[in-house]
Amino acid sequence: MRLAEKIAIVVGAGQGPGEGLGNGRATALLFAREGARVLALDIDLKSAQETAAIVAEDGGTCVAFEADVTREATLEAAVAEAVGRWGRIDILHNNVGLSLAGGDAGPLEITEAAFDRISAINLRGTIMACKHALPVMRAQRAGAVINISSVAAWATNYPTVAYKATKAAMIAYTQQIATQNAAFGIRCNVILPGLIDTPMAVDTRARTWGKTRAEVAAARDARVPLRRKMGTAWDVAHAALFLASEEASFITGVALPVDGGSSLLRE
Repeated sequence: MRLAEKIAIVVGAGQGPGEGLGNGRATALLFAREGARVLALDIDLKSAQETAAIVAEDGGTCVAFEADVTREATLEAAVAEAVGRWGRIDILHNNVGLSLAGGDAGPLEITEAAFDRISAINLRGTIMACKHALPVMRAQRAGAVINISSVAAWATNYPTVAYKATKAAMIAYTQQIATQNAAFGIRCNVILPGLIDTPMAVDTRARTWGKTRAEVAAARDARVPLRRKMGTAWDVAHAALFLASEEASFITGVALPVDGGSSLLRE
């Protein structure tokens, strides 16, 4: 019960179509199992409600809330909901992003519309969520913000523009808010998932590339040095749990890769 009595907002706690478990849902489930009361945000309310139902089956507390990260007002409303319902916010976990599904492309093919949409979802949404949650945490003189970037930020040959640019910016933004909020007792860290077996990462590529899920998964597995197999959403969730817990009370401004060693290759 490492998060007993804590209040957590998980942005992106639902998930898209496909097999397996997404990072946001896994994190919401794990936070609740560790004692947190969770406000599960997602643009797809039904998917957020599915997450809340799983938590309820486990005996935890989770409330679904519809929010669109491209609309600041919905994020402001979510923060107000958490404070109004539970009186505080101890953890803000930002786990929203897309690439190929948003029309991401290479430097010579990227469109203005695709870049703007992906930037609004991957980066601006996190910035606006923090804008409204940080004042609550400052008043408490405590809190933990956990953002999600990607090892794509460090890769030297990542093929598409918007995802890499926004995920690199997420690291810089997290370091900025870590510095500016340390005096208030607020810790801000960022996780860089590598090749993770999630519906967004695997099923989206299978649909986009016209391949089977098994073909995409096998190709990704082969690129992971540790055990030669992708990680799972639970790997990301456990990293988030550590950063949210008191075990990480002296850690802030850190970019933590969860990637089975793939970032060492800088591919």
